[in-house]
Amino acid sequence: MTYDRELADRVRAALSTEHGVSEKAMFGGLAFLLDGAMAVAVAGQDGLMVRSDPARADELTAADGVTRMVMRGRELDGWLLVRPDVLDDEDALHRWVATGRDVARSLPPRRAGSTRSSGR
Repeated sequence: MTYDRELADRVRAALSTEHGVSEKAMFGGLAFLLDGAMAVAVAGQDGLMVRSDPARADELTAADGVTRMVMRGRELDGWLLVRPDVLDDEDALHRWVATGRDVARSLPPRRAGSTRSSGR
């Protein structure tokens, strides 16, 4: 796996007070799940994938360094990519992790062994 281990450590610290956190290798990076729902993922060297409310996509992508997540040439509803330079600021990292956390927490609990990896 070729993800930014320092960023993963910072995300881990940002989620340290949350219950039900697990980590899983996904998408060539490291995903952070809350009770089975993916909230964020350190996405290779590209920054942070953040789960988001699709209705807020235009608002959230208005910020510098934030785009809709694209996989296999297709935009993924409910997922954003935040560039690493945006995450240099600790407050910004915590805001983006909180965005993913809040959406993941709003979803119904998952059955054991089941993992959500895309949109709502």
